[in-house]
Amino acid sequence: MNQRTNEQWLADLRAEGDLRDPALADLRDLILRGLPYALAGKLDPSSPEFEALAEEVAQETLLRVLDHLDSFEGRSAFVTWVHKIAVRQALGELRRRRWRNVPLPEMEMSDNPDAAPREMADDQPSPEMMAERNDLMTRINRIIMEELTEKQRLALMTVGMQGMPLEEAAEKMGMNRNALYKLMHDARLRLKHRMEAEGMAPHEVLASFAEM
Repeated sequence: MNQRTNEQWLADLRAEGDLRDPALADLRDLILRGLPYALAGKLDPSSPEFEALAEEVAQETLLRVLDHLDSFEGRSAFVTWVHKIAVRQALGELRRRRWRNVPLPEMEMSDNPDAAPREMADDQPSPEMMAERNDLMTRINRIIMEELTEKQRLALMTVGMQGMPLEEAAEKMGMNRNALYKLMHDARLRLKHRMEAEGMAPHEVLASFAEM
């Protein structure tokens, strides 16, 4: 494999044919060699899933590199920059695969605003704590049902409570990431204003629906 300087990598990848093709092949090999170390502890390199993931990540990384050559500022070695892109791509793909077969949650909150939602898990809470929490969750449930649209409620449950990544939740909900982020932001703002009007502490409650 040819040893290239940063400038040679950029020149070869911006060229055509006889220069770019070997550079792409070398870069692909570097990505594939680095992924087992980058994903150590997250995915067994000997598994069939790893091989499929590595091929997908290498291909996507090469495309991203070619699309963003002008953004390389030369503060590190070019191959280090490429490896960072590959690792981000791999970790993102692992997260997406983890959630790929997880359905959107059922709307567990009752249509009755005064119905208490399912009790949150805790380690043997006291009766007083359980009563206080149930009262708080009943009030939150009522506010959510009165203030938010069905789509906003689904977004809060999917991202805030179930913990699904924004990208995967957006795909399942048929919208892009920015649109889902705005939907979550607007929902949180509406809840904040309503809770303040009812004398509640929004920062404590909204921590349950943190943007991810």
